[in-house]
Amino acid sequence: MIYHKDLTMQIEGKQVPSGRVRVSGAKNAATRLMAASMLTDETINLLNFPTQLLDVQYKARFIELMGGKVSLDSTASFNCSNLKPQELEDYKFPIRTTYLLAAGQLIRQGNAYIPYPGGCNIGSRKYDLHIMIWQSLGCQVEEKPDHIRVSGQLVGGDIHFPISTVGGTENAILCAVVARGTTRIYNAYVTPEIENLINLLILMGAKISVSGTSLIEIEGVRQLRGATIPIIPDRIEALTWIILSAISGGNVLVENVPFDLMEIPLVYLRRIGLDFFQNSNSVWVSPQSISPSGLQPFEVACGTHPGIISDMQPFYVLLALYAKGRSLILDYRYPERTTYLEELSRFYPNCLTWDSGKIIVNGCQRSGSAVVTSTDLRGSMTLVMAAIINHGPSQVRKVNMALRGYDQLQTKLGGLGIVHSINKDDE
Repeated sequence: MIYHKDLTMQIEGKQVPSGRVRVSGAKNAATRLMAASMLTDETINLLNFPTQLLDVQYKARFIELMGGKVSLDSTASFNCSNLKPQELEDYKFPIRTTYLLAAGQLIRQGNAYIPYPGGCNIGSRKYDLHIMIWQSLGCQVEEKPDHIRVSGQLVGGDIHFPISTVGGTENAILCAVVARGTTRIYNAYVTPEIENLINLLILMGAKISVSGTSLIEIEGVRQLRGATIPIIPDRIEALTWIILSAISGGNVLVENVPFDLMEIPLVYLRRIGLDFFQNSNSVWVSPQSISPSGLQPFEVACGTHPGIISDMQPFYVLLALYAKGRSLILDYRYPERTTYLEELSRFYPNCLTWDSGKIIVNGCQRSGSAVVTSTDLRGSMTLVMAAIINHGPSQVRKVNMALRGYDQLQTKLGGLGIVHSINKDDE
């Protein structure tokens, strides 16, 4: 269900999660593979798909408005054989990755109508690079009042990114696989989610080769076929549940953990003093996972995969609040990802100080309930976690932000025994 009004989550304080929770398919892979389904007239089936994410719901709505068929059951299926690009009456799609919707439209009628990117406010994240991609591949771009119009026939070319960019790499790949001729993408950023996308496209018949870690060469093909592939587990969600259990004194079995995609983030947790138990695909965190000396303060720098990525930054900040001492978190990737900190400080007064790219956390401080407002997806989930742990009832407004990236969030919280409710802000 798509929510058109902001939602507030009411949470009873000082709760200890207990039980098991299964990590869903990765949001940052699922929504990209949905865009890939627009490149073929045959059916694409995606397994382990996070069907309840708001970002998924919005992108599915866009595909359906363009004439595609979407089924979000146990297996997500997409058929875009009747997709017809057209101008829409409403371009309100509050997701960041709207630019990925261009390639599937361009190959049909030479026109694409793209909502302006929306979503999280975590600093300057403009769409200039996407305009550069379309223009480099032979298209014209016109910025309309409520949407972007891209027109022309995709032709292969060289794309040189001035910075490593996830969204830019994804957009370039999707356009290049259906462009005439060869495209080379320099300074590409290949994340696990992009590897998931590339694997699907190769199954569909795309010709893609990756050299080293930052050069992608693609030979465009005339037609792509249908395919079936699983979505990789969400490494950010896995980290979320592990940290929530650790700082709350919980007893939680986290299932479907992608260990191969998050080795360094987990190494940091062990060094901090979280001695969790793991088997081939699960992590068990209990009060016994914390050493008698408690969680230790730490320094961490957020950057690119395989390290601790910027989307994980808020959870390490929350973890640092429960360490015995002063911690430092640096964010080189998105130094302006700090807007949520003012809201988090309502739970933890005088414990957080920050500047661009630098957050200082004083741990082991007393805290209480609060009424807070979400500013971005990961920050919103951090506020939900803080509300669960702290004394007294709390409210997290605009919790839609968290629902954008956490599949079946209410069900999973309930399964861990967390008492909560969600209401529309005007009720």
